[in-house]
Amino acid sequence: MPDWAPLINGVAKAIQTILPEPASVHHLGLFRDPLSLQPVEYYNNLPFTRPSSTSAPNANTSAAQLAIVLDPVIATGGTSAAAIQTLKEWGVEQIILISVLGSVEGAQKAAEEWPEASQVWVGGVDQELDAKGMIKPGLGDVGDRLFLTLGK
Repeated sequence: MPDWAPLINGVAKAIQTILPEPASVHHLGLFRDPLSLQPVEYYNNLPFTRPSSTSAPNANTSAAQLAIVLDPVIATGGTSAAAIQTLKEWGVEQIILISVLGSVEGAQKAAEEWPEASQVWVGGVDQELDAKGMIKPGLGDVGDRLFLTLGK
């Protein structure tokens, strides 16, 4: 059974309806700093359970074998790469990153974060990013649209 780490919860509900069995949903809250364009983690509810044996005291027995990450737009790839790194450190064995739209550069960065255990699936790809790290022509900032923070 896969675990979910959706960056946008509504997408998780839609995709979960097509899975053959229910999956646990965990949340990673990440945003891209508008000045540095670097990812910032503000929320993480991934469970951690230490094993009962002392042979691997830092292992996480709560980690899923497969994590499916949902990120609506991959622009620079920094946020997606940070999510992949967080899940790798959590103990996940394989990751599928699903995005509606991405830039070539961003999708490549995400794919290169952990190439031996990650797959990146993007519905549409635009070729360029502007100086602010936004996809060109793109959709604008999805977070601003979802949370009505445009211009704040």
